[in-house]
Amino acid sequence: METTMDLRESIGDQNDVGLNIAKHFLSKEGEDKNLVFSPLSIHVVLSIIAAGCKGPTLDQLLSFLRSKSTDHLNSLASQIVAVVLSDGSPAGGPRLSFADGVWVEQSLSLKPSFKQLLDTHYKATLASVDFQTKAVEVTGEVNSWAEKETNGLIKEVLPPGSVDSSTRLIFANALYFKGAWNEKFDASITKDYDFHLLNGSSVKAPFMISKKKQFISAFDGFKVLGLPYKQGEDKRQFSMYFFLPDAKDGLSALVEKVASESGFLEGKLPRQKVEVGDFRIPRFKISFGLETSKMLKELGLVLPFSGGELTQMVDSSVGQNLYVSSIFHRSFIEVNEEGTEAAAASAATIKLRSLRIPTHIDFVADHPFLFMIREDLTGTVLFIGQVLNPLAG
Repeated sequence: METTMDLRESIGDQNDVGLNIAKHFLSKEGEDKNLVFSPLSIHVVLSIIAAGCKGPTLDQLLSFLRSKSTDHLNSLASQIVAVVLSDGSPAGGPRLSFADGVWVEQSLSLKPSFKQLLDTHYKATLASVDFQTKAVEVTGEVNSWAEKETNGLIKEVLPPGSVDSSTRLIFANALYFKGAWNEKFDASITKDYDFHLLNGSSVKAPFMISKKKQFISAFDGFKVLGLPYKQGEDKRQFSMYFFLPDAKDGLSALVEKVASESGFLEGKLPRQKVEVGDFRIPRFKISFGLETSKMLKELGLVLPFSGGELTQMVDSSVGQNLYVSSIFHRSFIEVNEEGTEAAAASAATIKLRSLRIPTHIDFVADHPFLFMIREDLTGTVLFIGQVLNPLAG
């Protein structure tokens, strides 16, 4: 087992991978819509695929995931599952559930070593199914699994038609998070204000307001707000961070900055509370789905999708011809006065100047911003997203 220090370092690498995916994704997909996804969820699915590969395909996955070996990936995943993603609600913290599932064509037999790995490191459920004659039923089965695991938030991780008689394997995972703010907002003072959209127009949206001190840090061109969730009896501390560009249309430049600087987060997250002047953030709700393999290919991860070398998963020579046809990912997040509810499911068919802290900092999120949910002890980022219009979705 790695020490906590190594764990933090591995998670730092993993966050860099996640932010790189986020940057690509927000710039390609995010011109006109709110988005949320879980880099962690995608990372785990890719780790499982890596565990079933060898040769150049494996090398490419390891280099993409910035990892030394599949052992390293498996051990990282099992620690994250055990430490970061265990349910905090029995101890009074956030409710968390994380589940992996693998569905295999019944005519194939999984290698016992792969089976054991799924069980020990990923706590994955494994099902043998009939893709050849019952593809539609299997789609339904995977979807109801995801719905159950995400407390009903994600009803359809696999879209209709995504599974057919040629499908041999489906990898899926689901992540659900629900946390209450350490200090709830008073709903009776929530009020409508203008939110400025990227196209220059604005909409009236409900904003949550507070006069209490807040965790805010200000840098050249942007500010960061941290809102901690109520902590349970365990040591974990989850927080939501809002990255707000000074410029009304400054989001894409900020995303570029966040993702291009390795270890960007470490120095930017606010560590102390400050008095606030004008403080308001909008309520929002986002539901978002995507097929991620196209994006991963654009980022240079092509071999798992082109066939061959998934030989460590199944017993027959068929492994030579297996390939990952698609990876579906679906996420949901809701932020209101009480706290946050979020879920995600994936399925696989410049140096900045620190400014002098003024006595009062304003934080008015009335234009597009970036957000993330992070576990602060380990530094794990669970969700990343952007809000372009709080009324959409």
